[in-house]
Amino acid sequence: MATIVKEPGQFSNEPIKPFSDPQERSGLAQAIAKLRGDPRTWDLVIGGRRVKARTQFSSINPAKPADTVGMMQSASGEQALEAIGAAEKSFPAWSRVPAQQRAELLFAVADKVRQRRDELDALLVLEVGKPWVEADGDVAEGIDFLEYYGREMLRFAGRREVTPVPGEDNEMHYLPLGVGVVIPPWNFAFAIMVGMTSAAIVAGNTVVLKPSSDSPVIAARFVEMLEECGLPPGVVNLITGSGGSIGDALVKDARVRFVSFTGSKEVGLRINRLAADPEPGQLWIKRVVAEMGGKDAIVVAADADLPAAVEAVAVSAFGFSGQKCSACSRAIVEAPVYDEFVERLAQRVDAITIGDPADPKTAMGPVINERSRDKIEQYIRTGKDEGKLLTGGERASDDGYFLEPTVFIDVAPRAVIAQEEIFGPVLAVIKAKNYEEGLAFANDSEFGLTGSVFSTDRSKLERARAEFLVGNLYLNRKCTGALVGAHPFGGFKMSGTDSKAGGPDYLLLFLQAKSVSEKIAARG
Repeated sequence: MATIVKEPGQFSNEPIKPFSDPQERSGLAQAIAKLRGDPRTWDLVIGGRRVKARTQFSSINPAKPADTVGMMQSASGEQALEAIGAAEKSFPAWSRVPAQQRAELLFAVADKVRQRRDELDALLVLEVGKPWVEADGDVAEGIDFLEYYGREMLRFAGRREVTPVPGEDNEMHYLPLGVGVVIPPWNFAFAIMVGMTSAAIVAGNTVVLKPSSDSPVIAARFVEMLEECGLPPGVVNLITGSGGSIGDALVKDARVRFVSFTGSKEVGLRINRLAADPEPGQLWIKRVVAEMGGKDAIVVAADADLPAAVEAVAVSAFGFSGQKCSACSRAIVEAPVYDEFVERLAQRVDAITIGDPADPKTAMGPVINERSRDKIEQYIRTGKDEGKLLTGGERASDDGYFLEPTVFIDVAPRAVIAQEEIFGPVLAVIKAKNYEEGLAFANDSEFGLTGSVFSTDRSKLERARAEFLVGNLYLNRKCTGALVGAHPFGGFKMSGTDSKAGGPDYLLLFLQAKSVSEKIAARG
């Protein structure tokens, strides 16, 4: 591999493709057509070997559930433990690879992703139902993580100076942790999977990657790309199948040093409980990096730029069908502008185009699977008892898991649909008598991931800066769309461990510091 010299200060975010360009449209359309006609069968990857399981499962297209995107292996518990063994065996050699070489691998993979971008975009369109711009944003963010974490490892490499002490030579340096289990979600099936995996390995760790069963094909393709760029066998091991059958075994194994998870609050808390209980022979307290749910609010003050606020709420609530932990699921609006806000919002939401995300004109596609659709419909039924249905509330198609963008108004701040994470295209609009009450409503949640405030009053913005208890606060802009490097991402309270992915502290979660002090012999 050729030496690639890069510095932390050189990082910039990868731009989204301009699909107004006929050539860009044609490239992605052709990639979608090609993948639709050629679903592959993918194997487990254990120590660099391709391994079959006793049973297989299909990864399907949520817009057309009869269509198979790829066939995957349902790993057994024994195969999951074999993957941990392969990671353990590979750790000593990989941990001694110089940080510069590990970073160069990430830079090489970033270049390969750029070369295969249409294919990866197409996989996200077909496997998780992302519209074109959302899919390309997902892939662009994956490139950002590779470039950013490679540079960050260069910053953390080598000797770290500490306070001098007369007669001693003192230093601190960072070591990798060991074997990790990486469990990414399906909603950012490329970006978060790539970010979690690349951070772990560039720090010198080895991993078992267990993607969601709703998005395993994109993970298998990424592992293949890692290998094409020279990743040694056993550094990343791919295990696919039901989390319920193999997840506990992966988390509990005494050889596992850390678990990196993004997903629901319920699963995240279970992982914390399992990891906290040491197994026989375990030599460490396991480190858990958990990014969990959100019940994110946009507060609209009476002095806000109302058209901008309406646009931000609509985009944040219904982008990728509301299936983002950062999605706006509560709009909290001051009473003087409440009625006008509601009227404008109804017009904006009714203009959202629903359809197959393979069509570039589609603004909102399906939800991820039948189970999710049914759960969201139950919340819609609850919402009809708790508020007034403004728009939506029905299935948009029987062919695929499509739901209309749904808005309930006049919702009480403690209502079920105002408190529980729905993870779908459902928005609760809450009236506040004043800004102080609106901010209190926003904080009245067990979650604390993202939030936004729209106001032209500097004092209100500063109060939100001090009092709005979220990990990512946005002022006069939408509450989704965090950029690597610019918006380190992670939340408070039940939203997780506030990992700040894409930020300058993130790699420290995969490293441990060693302090070394040597007495200097007196010179005579």
